Amino acid sequence: MGSNNWSCGVLLLVFVVVVCEGSSSDQVVGLGFVETRGTEFVIEGTTFLFNGFNSYWMMDVAAQPNQSYKISNVFRETTAAGLTVCRTWAFSDGSGELHLQTSPGVYNEHVFQALDFVISEARRYRVRLILRRPQYVKWAKSAGVPIKSDDDFYTNAVLKTYYKNHVKKMLTRINTITGIAYKDDATIMAWELMNEPRCQVDNSGNTINGWVEEMANYVKSIDNKHLVEVGMEGFYGDSMASRKQYNPNGYQVGTDFITNNLVKAIDFATIHAYPDVWLSGQDDNSQMTFLVRWLEIHWTDSRSILKRPLIFSEFGKSKKDPGYSESGRNKFLNIVYEKIYNLARIGGISGGLVWQIMGQGMESYYDGYEIVLPQNPSTANIVSQQSKKMTALQHNLTDPHA
Repeated sequence: MGSNNWSCGVLLLVFVVVVCEGSSSDQVVGLGFVETRGTEFVIEGTTFLFNGFNSYWMMDVAAQPNQSYKISNVFRETTAAGLTVCRTWAFSDGSGELHLQTSPGVYNEHVFQALDFVISEARRYRVRLILRRPQYVKWAKSAGVPIKSDDDFYTNAVLKTYYKNHVKKMLTRINTITGIAYKDDATIMAWELMNEPRCQVDNSGNTINGWVEEMANYVKSIDNKHLVEVGMEGFYGDSMASRKQYNPNGYQVGTDFITNNLVKAIDFATIHAYPDVWLSGQDDNSQMTFLVRWLEIHWTDSRSILKRPLIFSEFGKSKKDPGYSESGRNKFLNIVYEKIYNLARIGGISGGLVWQIMGQGMESYYDGYEIVLPQNPSTANIVSQQSKKMTALQHNLTDPHA
């Protein structure tokens, strides 16, 4: 969810997207890097499709005493449901004992080891990760750097240096459990530059585009093994005026789905969709019509213009919505999953990540979108069925004569 970073630069995080392949084992053999080939993902030359999930809370919970078992439990439960990609935070800024970065360049080793554990568990369950990064505007102001607004994040030399230093710290980190540098670990699927970037001072998308180009190339200068993506919701900008009609309620938030994803160092595109938030005054049918249209137009543009893979990386239905019911959420998921599957059959979209899966006993983390698989069996069944369909489709695409 990105409701807290409506203005750009407020939230810059590290994402871990984990790809779970098969059952757990202490010895992980043949875990190849995820790559792209045209509009599809491949692993060692073989088409890779998936059904996945978001679990933002993993590093935070792993850093708490006697709570790390919840990470293992969720990986076990999601693997049983056939989920093969997970997206989770590997970020936290502040002065508290559970914050990863307490000031620019100063890190809490205990929390870093919690992230090491998340990655090692992902590896044990044959899972891959995408990591995203923190924001530094407040720290720069405290250091006396002249900052006009949060949007200076994209252009101020000091703030960009903070960001690059953090990138280097992350990529060169040696996991204390596996002994593998993050930049060399095939468990990591890709690096996400920023979650839901926005820029109020420049709606065109040009400011963010310059930042994306600089930072994506910086990541690749240190790590040329992993994929890189922006972390976008999908809002259109000025490069194709005709596309702005698809933005909900005329939103233009400083990104441009076309130009931002055409940066050479960006490997694939993402979209998010929260029609219950973006179109809160409309009924369920209108919201679903928007969501299907939103997915279809981005799929079309990813195939024909970007010529890169697309991931539907956030979608969900909140229990806080008026008239919510579990059957209504299940209907929502069925429609989204069916659309992803049908488009994947044609090619250009590789999977979706539902927001979000949680473990049992995690009520303090609930945001309304939570799905606890053992407690929501009807929803768990829908999730599992989609996983089976995507796995079968991957097999058919890889071996059409099977």
